[in-house]
Amino acid sequence: MRFELILLGTSGAAPTAARNCSAAMLRTDTTDVLIDCAENTQRQLLKAGMGMGKVSHILITHLHGDHYFGLAPLLSSLSMQGRTSPLSITSPLHLRPRLEALLELDKYPLRYALNFHTVHPDGSFQLPNIGDLEVFAFPLQHRNETNGYLLREKKRETNIRKEAITAYDLPWPAIKAIKAGGSHTLPNGTLIPNTDLVTQPPLPRSYAHCSDTIYFPELAGYVDGVDLLYHEATFLKDMAEDAARKGHSTAEDAARTALAAGVGQLVLGHYSTRYESSAGHEAEARAVFPNTVAADDLYRFSVPFRGR
Repeated sequence: MRFELILLGTSGAAPTAARNCSAAMLRTDTTDVLIDCAENTQRQLLKAGMGMGKVSHILITHLHGDHYFGLAPLLSSLSMQGRTSPLSITSPLHLRPRLEALLELDKYPLRYALNFHTVHPDGSFQLPNIGDLEVFAFPLQHRNETNGYLLREKKRETNIRKEAITAYDLPWPAIKAIKAGGSHTLPNGTLIPNTDLVTQPPLPRSYAHCSDTIYFPELAGYVDGVDLLYHEATFLKDMAEDAARKGHSTAEDAARTALAAGVGQLVLGHYSTRYESSAGHEAEARAVFPNTVAADDLYRFSVPFRGR
């Protein structure tokens, strides 16, 4: 089953000839979630061969233009393409009046409902589920109010062992209780433990998105143990003072967070336009956290099932 991240833009502040600004899509078999939406995101979606048909919710990390200036044209295009299903947008405060002012300039109103949700997380804060995903917001530390997001699969039910149904002549009314964790007592009084009756499902897969932020130790707690972590890496460590002053991280900062959080894989992005290549970012981060990839636009990352 799919659990895949597609990075639609990896440049910080402004696009370059090779990179678009911030946007990412997390895809499962039933749900797609767009995170941030810089200018030209809809063209990046076309390049990636993706549509917005399964997207019911867009998550915006903060209100700097390189993270949301692509929303108005994308929303307008969806309407022209015939979308009628509602679309929700979650963000920090003040997005709605800014976006609605732009949409009012369009000749045609949207053909679908647009719902806005504002979140001010104090620590990790659970949002309503999006399809088959549990969603959490948490605070980042940037120059304006900024949220990170953690998306995790809902826990799957256990599966009844087919051989157990036959061996113990399990009645169908007992199946629900067994799948919920119960044992089963045979007519002769023998107790069959739950572990003999079911197989455990794979562990839920998880993804955390950390956009613009300085390094702060508490961040590792918000993304503890996630399978895949995206973290901005605007600068290299020789510009650490600039990074802190501008509310950003270095590649080494991102790796320190990944190491402390015990994540599965670290993905870097949001590079300053001063860097033509991300090779230096990857080398710097791997010195601290080896399982790091410095991504380019349209990179894809699939998260496999693990454990039971």
